[in-house]
Amino acid sequence: MPARTRDRRAEAERLREQIRHHDYLYYVRDRPAISDEAYDRLLVRLQKLETAHPELVTPDSPTQRVAGRASGAFVTVRHAAPMISLESTRERDEVARWDDRMRKALGPTLRYLLEPKLDGASMELVYERGRLARGVTRGNGDEGEAVTANVRTLASVPLALRTTVRSAPRLLSVRGEIMMGLRGFERLNKQLVQRDEEPFANPRNAAAGSLRQLDPRVTAERPLRFIAYEILAVEGAEFTDDEEVLAALRDWGLGTTDHTEEGRTLADIERYHAAMNARRDALGYEIDGVVIKVADLGARERLGATGHHPRWALAYKFPPRVEITRVEDITVQVGRTGVLTPVALLRPVEVGGVTVSRATLHNASEVKRRDIRVGDTVRVYRAGDVIPEIVERLPQRRGRRHAPFRMPARCPACGTRVQTEGPMTLCPNRFGCPAQLKRSLQHFASEGALDVQGIGEETANALVDHGLVREPADLFALTVDDFGSLEGFAEKSARKLVDEIAAARSLPLHRFLYALGIPGIGVTVARDLADRFGTMDALRSATRAALAETPRLGATRAADVYAFFHNARTKRVVDRLLAAGVEITREGRRRGPLSGKRVVFTGGLGTFTRPEAKKLVESLGGRTSENVGPNTDFVVVGESPGEKLDEARKYGIREMSEREFLGLLRQAGIKK
Repeated sequence: MPARTRDRRAEAERLREQIRHHDYLYYVRDRPAISDEAYDRLLVRLQKLETAHPELVTPDSPTQRVAGRASGAFVTVRHAAPMISLESTRERDEVARWDDRMRKALGPTLRYLLEPKLDGASMELVYERGRLARGVTRGNGDEGEAVTANVRTLASVPLALRTTVRSAPRLLSVRGEIMMGLRGFERLNKQLVQRDEEPFANPRNAAAGSLRQLDPRVTAERPLRFIAYEILAVEGAEFTDDEEVLAALRDWGLGTTDHTEEGRTLADIERYHAAMNARRDALGYEIDGVVIKVADLGARERLGATGHHPRWALAYKFPPRVEITRVEDITVQVGRTGVLTPVALLRPVEVGGVTVSRATLHNASEVKRRDIRVGDTVRVYRAGDVIPEIVERLPQRRGRRHAPFRMPARCPACGTRVQTEGPMTLCPNRFGCPAQLKRSLQHFASEGALDVQGIGEETANALVDHGLVREPADLFALTVDDFGSLEGFAEKSARKLVDEIAAARSLPLHRFLYALGIPGIGVTVARDLADRFGTMDALRSATRAALAETPRLGATRAADVYAFFHNARTKRVVDRLLAAGVEITREGRRRGPLSGKRVVFTGGLGTFTRPEAKKLVESLGGRTSENVGPNTDFVVVGESPGEKLDEARKYGIREMSEREFLGLLRQAGIKK
């Protein structure tokens, strides 16, 4: 083998090992050692090497996580061992009786492993000779759907088991949960709503729905994580208790929960249950109880199972976040892109410590299917900050029910006759409908678009209601006196907002595209379009076929983009924005001291506004974020900083004063 070929192969393997190592640190140890940007550089280098030399590609290479296009229906596969469900209870007395049975059967040496009951999508991963062979949904417990291509896209799922600590067994079947964190869930739902797509009701449904996407690339974009908790079957390894199992799973590169404890008494169980119930909102993902397991695997074998449940484990559920209330009315909201959504107005009820007075009914088909009517008694569920959901309608005890709900024939905001597209009802009067204009104006000024912080829901509503804004271009003609005529604006705050709008007039193409609110186009795809076409003129004149070649766009969304730019009303809106002085800057980023850095601002800045500061960071190759995390490089601290500073200190992130930040800007040739 030529020396050059050996060198390339060695470099590719070294890069693969580095990437796997950092995946392990991030997903198993929760101790990332490098920034996202440094990780991306390793991955990009490996991709370039393998693209130039395809013979170097291996099936378990990190570059092979997302491969291929949309597939057909999923095939059914039998599990390596049955995935039976747990017996569950919410009653302390039943837990006490179960504990008593375990003590009588196993004696004084009884030990429990206590762990959170994860509320996600149950999944089996099968490894053969250390390599991922298949991922299978729980299904009916005996067999499920093979979603292997989708599971391979998850960075928390190793394509090959780590063997630095212990060797890989011939066969390993692992059970765990695919989880979607609450923050990721909220971001996903926000993106879906912005694209006028149906949001998910809860993280569990979002995780399950994301796994069953026919296109693995869609799954890859979803914030999913696999957490392992049990070995279903193994050949080539032996264990005596559950702590050994969890240690082995971590050694092999599979993430497990950090919140397991040993227990020996009923009091230990009660204490753990109460502690986890108190912490559940702070975990960042959904749990609905705790699981009590006999720790000794030999004892488990002796106890066996019924036809439905293992005798050696019990799920001790938390009190439900469900309450009963009455549907007082059903109203219709008009979204930013014209989608009409029915909303149930409820008699206020406290669910999980929060007063709930409304719940989405999604669309006309869903209302009809569930037959929800005004006056019905319903059960309402809420978890974390999730959208309240009507779980079920309770039977009517007496009296006649109201007439079935029907969507209006005309838009409730502007009177335009509505249109039906599949399950959706739409108002076609895009920028002419005041309800759509209010939401469009709010989106136009949002982070990732113009980033004008002073225009939230209340201000956007007031600008439209007072006739000051009839389309987005009017925003740039507003004066201090215009804002002064609105409630809550003094001259100083009005001046600040006018200056902020003026500063936002110049922006990169991808942010302008996102600001326009093109149906189905989020920040990522807007950047893809900007990267592919470069200028607004090139994009507006692009054919459907040319648009469809854009990464992550696809034929359907390409048709939406084409229709948007060839609609007479939206063409006029774009033309007026450009005539109002909106300047689309070049996409390229300057190199400098912020290149590849992730920056968070907290507290008030004296030299510039927050949007100006963010644009300066972007112009120098950096990224800004609203949240502090382990991958944040530094936090710029202004006056009266908030909780972000506490978070930064928890992670040991570098703090930078506004004066130091100005020094960095001067170093890059920017004077302020």
